[in-house]
Amino acid sequence: MMGTLYLVATPIGNLEDITLRALRVLRETPLIAAEDTRHTRKLLSHFTIATPTISYHEHSPTARRDFLLAALAQGDVALVSDAGTPALSDPGQDLVRAALAAGYAVVPIPGATAAVSAIVASGLPTDTFTFLGFLPRRPAERRTALEAARSLPHTLILYEAPHRLLACLDDLRTVLGDRQMAAARELTKLHEEWVRGTISTVRTYFSGEVAPRGEFTLVVAGSAHGDRAEEPQSPADRDEAARARLRELLAGGLRTRDAATQIAAEFDIPRREAYALVLKVTSE
Repeated sequence: MMGTLYLVATPIGNLEDITLRALRVLRETPLIAAEDTRHTRKLLSHFTIATPTISYHEHSPTARRDFLLAALAQGDVALVSDAGTPALSDPGQDLVRAALAAGYAVVPIPGATAAVSAIVASGLPTDTFTFLGFLPRRPAERRTALEAARSLPHTLILYEAPHRLLACLDDLRTVLGDRQMAAARELTKLHEEWVRGTISTVRTYFSGEVAPRGEFTLVVAGSAHGDRAEEPQSPADRDEAARARLRELLAGGLRTRDAATQIAAEFDIPRREAYALVLKVTSE
């Protein structure tokens, strides 16, 4: 009998966010492969699930993946991460590829995902977005990754650890400019917190005496110029694009002075001209 590899999304904080289908699969599947078995056992214990677990993470040897493939030859296996959807920015994707290559079915069990939860509540455009996951830890490599995304018109989503948050925000501002963004801390947990504004505003907020804590999901506005940044633009086209961007910024709650500063930076126009444009838009 050919087993199925189930990718089971688990809560990113609030345990009530798990689905009925996820609970059924975790109960009925003979084996659960978990990023951290100690963490997963707490979840299973809360819902009185006694299914055996085995660890599978980025440091697992190849033999562990082979063991799970052998287990699939005997029955189903559920894959879970510590929180959210497995195989998304975690080593589970290697097991998924291996299972597909071996001819096993791979079935997602949808549920919580920090990236999607953050963008829909960020106030930034949700029609198209680029998920960057965790940026490189080394500053030079992080800035190189951001340079590759600098001209993208899509909203950007990334994850960051608390001890690298300020350095990441500095690089975001340096490479992308002082764009609008939203920082979500500890999503769905007791101390969930949102900070929205420019990158500088968010950086200032989290640069207090107390070091940032918890897991962060950062949502950053895409380039106002997009892939056409290098193309010449007529004054009329630039004016209309700037007006549209201004309406977006003001609708998001940005003050007129800050909106003028943002537009001046994004469209490379004098601040006085940008402020005059703000006054025209607010009077319309």
